[in-house]
Amino acid sequence: MVNHQGFQEWSSGGGLCHNSACIDPTAVVEIGAVVHPRATLGANVHVGSGVVVGPSVTVGHSTTLGYNVALSNCSVGDLCVIHSGVCIGQDGFGFFVDEHGNMAKKPQTLYARIGNHVEIGANSCVDRGSWRDTTIGDYTKIDNLVQVGHNVIIGKSCILCGQVGIAGSVTIGDYVTFGGRVAVRDHVSIVSKVRLAANSLVTKDIKEPGDYGGFPAVPVQQWRRQMAAQSLNCKKDIKSS
Repeated sequence: MVNHQGFQEWSSGGGLCHNSACIDPTAVVEIGAVVHPRATLGANVHVGSGVVVGPSVTVGHSTTLGYNVALSNCSVGDLCVIHSGVCIGQDGFGFFVDEHGNMAKKPQTLYARIGNHVEIGANSCVDRGSWRDTTIGDYTKIDNLVQVGHNVIIGKSCILCGQVGIAGSVTIGDYVTFGGRVAVRDHVSIVSKVRLAANSLVTKDIKEPGDYGGFPAVPVQQWRRQMAAQSLNCKKDIKSS
């Protein structure tokens, strides 16, 4: 069956695929999924129900897309797992105040590029770039509910735990680990082999490998001393009252 818009039912799974899409015969596109024109799906890709693969999207071989994934303006590498509800390649959050004092949108015209062997947890978002492509390196693992802003570069073999938020134009090296709910402000750089404790906030560049924690983040030994001093002061206040 072919409708007037050029879509047809894919033989393996029953999803709708446009005639101009480039899809390997071994790919599975489940019923309820849509593959738009100029999209490319590699060998043994599995596309779950409700997925939308937009134009200018490339998905590498043996990658799995969970239910209700939305892909646009992006490439996803080989052997990746993209869990349900993930959005990749949407516009970043970029605005400026124009001459009339109104909020105007900054152009978001570049791409999001996901490496090989990457896993992205449910309902996470990776924005497309505005002045450079947003990039996630090979073997990086991202938990659920993570926000990766526009122009962010994440190196290889990083771990981002749940509810991490990374603002725009951040650069992160290789083998970096973020605990749950870590936040990173915009335009910050973090070197390779850094570990951040849960609930930490990075407000300035981290130039030395090691463990960090706190709000704002400092070397972990300094953070522990801060916590110990704060606890001691609280006990003194309670006794004095």
